[in-house]
Amino acid sequence: MLNYTLVKQVHVTTAVISLFLFLLRAGLDFSKKTHWRHTPLRLVPHVNDTLLLSAAIALAILGNWNPALYHWLAVKLVLVLGYIAAGFLALHQTLSWRTRIAAALLALVQIAFIFYLAIIKPVLW
Repeated sequence: MLNYTLVKQVHVTTAVISLFLFLLRAGLDFSKKTHWRHTPLRLVPHVNDTLLLSAAIALAILGNWNPALYHWLAVKLVLVLGYIAAGFLALHQTLSWRTRIAAALLALVQIAFIFYLAIIKPVLW
C-alpha cells in the first residue's frame, strides 16, 4: 500500500515544480529567448505533470475523496483544466503578445486558486 504522506509530498513537490517550469518557460518566451523550445526543457514539464497527475489520482484514491462529495476538489479539477488551456495559449507562439500575456496571467490566477483550494480545502456548498 502506498504511503499517503509520501504520495502527498510527491504531489506537492511536482505542483511547485510545474509552476516553476511554467514561469521559467513563459519568462524565456516573453523575453524573446525561445531557444528553450529546442532543449529538454520542452519535454520536462510533461514528465513532471504526468507524475503530478499520477500522485493526484493516488491521493484521491488513498484519501477516498470523491469530487462529487468534496466540492473543493471538483472546483480544483475544473481550474486545473483551465490552467492547462491558459498555459497552452500563453506558450503558443502564433498568438499575439497581448493574448499570450493575458493567458499567462489567467493561468497564474488559476494556479493560485488551485494552491489555495489544496491547502485550505474549504466547504464550498
